[in-house]
Amino acid sequence: MRPLPKARWFGGASLGAAFLMANSSIGPGFLTQTTVFTQQLLTSFGFVILISVVLDVGAQLNTWRILTVSELRAQDLANGLVPGLGYFLAAMVILGGFAFNIGNIAGCGLGLNVLTGMSFEQGALISCGVALVLFWVREVGKMLDGFTKILGTVKILLTLIIAFSAHPPVLQALHHTLLPVQISAASIVTIVGGTVGGYITFSGAHRLLDAGIKGPDQQGVVTRSAISGIVISTIMRFVLFLAIVGVLSKGAVLDPDNPAASVFRSAAGEIGFRIFGVILWSAAISSVVGAAYTSVSFFKTFHPVFARYERLCISVFIVLSTAIFVLVGKPTQLLVFAGFINGLILPIALAIVLIAATNSRLMRGYRHPRWMLAAGWVVVVVMGGLSVPLLVEQVGGLLR
Repeated sequence: MRPLPKARWFGGASLGAAFLMANSSIGPGFLTQTTVFTQQLLTSFGFVILISVVLDVGAQLNTWRILTVSELRAQDLANGLVPGLGYFLAAMVILGGFAFNIGNIAGCGLGLNVLTGMSFEQGALISCGVALVLFWVREVGKMLDGFTKILGTVKILLTLIIAFSAHPPVLQALHHTLLPVQISAASIVTIVGGTVGGYITFSGAHRLLDAGIKGPDQQGVVTRSAISGIVISTIMRFVLFLAIVGVLSKGAVLDPDNPAASVFRSAAGEIGFRIFGVILWSAAISSVVGAAYTSVSFFKTFHPVFARYERLCISVFIVLSTAIFVLVGKPTQLLVFAGFINGLILPIALAIVLIAATNSRLMRGYRHPRWMLAAGWVVVVVMGGLSVPLLVEQVGGLLR
C-alpha cells in the first residue's frame, strides 16, 4: 500500500486545525477570564500565561501525535483500551462542550448588542442562524478551515490595535512574566482548562483525522500544526493581557458586569467599544463552530447514523444551545463552573490517551517518545493536583 503524500502545513486542513483549536480556546470566557485574572495579578499574570503555554505544549503534542498515529478518534482509542471507556470520555467532553456552547451563544448575543443595540436574545438567534448556514455549505471542512483562519487573524489584529492604544508597561510585564510577584492556582487551572481543556484538547486532532492527515509519515505536519495552534492562542492572550495592564496602569476602573468591554472603551473610547463588539462576536461565533464540530465528532463513530447526518447533528447541538440561553439566560455561573470542569477533564482525558500510547496493538507498532510521555504525565499530575481541590471548593461554594 502506497503511503499517503505528506500534507502541506501552511494552508489547507493542517493550518485550519491549528486555528480551529486556537479559536475554540479564544471564546467569550477567554476574554473575561484574562481580564479578571489580570485585574487580580496585574503584570504577574504574564507568568500564568507562560506556565499555561508549557502545560499546553505537553498536552497538545501528546494528544495530536497519539491520535493521528493511531488513526483513531479519542473515544475509539479509549474504547480500544477498555471497552466502554470511550463512552465515558465522550460523555464528559460532550457535556462540557454543551455547557460552554451556551456561554458562547450568550457571547454572540452580547457582541451584537454592543455593535447594534439589539437585545441579547435577538443577537443569539441571528448568530445561531449564521452558524447553521456555515455548517450547511457544501464543503464543510474547507469552510471550517477558511472561516477559522479569517476570524483568528481579525481578532489578533484588532486586539493589537487596542494594546498599542493602551501603552502598556511592556518591560515590567516581561520582567514579571519570568519573576512574578504573586501567583494563583485558580488562574492556572482556569487558563489551561480554557486553552486545552475539554473538547478543545481534541478539536485540532479530530479535524486532522477528518482531513486524512494521519499516520507516522505525517507527524512533522501534525507537530507544527499543534504548536501553531498554541502559539496563535498565546499571542492573542498575551496581547489582550498587555492591553488590560496598560489600561489598569493608568488608573482605569473596570465595569464588574463587563470588564473586558471596559478595557477597550478605556483604551480607545467608543471606537474601542465597537471593536470589542467585533472581537467578542468573532470569538463567540468561532467557539460555537469549534465546540459543535468537535462535540459531534465524538458521536460519529458510535453509530453510522451520526456520521451520515453530521450536519444535522451539529445543527441540533447549536439550536439546543441557543434555545437554552434564550429560555433560561444568565449563563455566567454555568460558564465559570464549566471552566473548572474542563480543567478537571484535561488530566483524565490526557491520562487515557497516554496509557493508550503504550499499547502496541492500538499504536500499530509505533513507540511514543519517552520524553513526550514524561511531559504528558507532568501535565496530568500538575493539573489533577491543582484542579481537584479547586473543584471541591467550587462545589462547596455552590452548595452553601
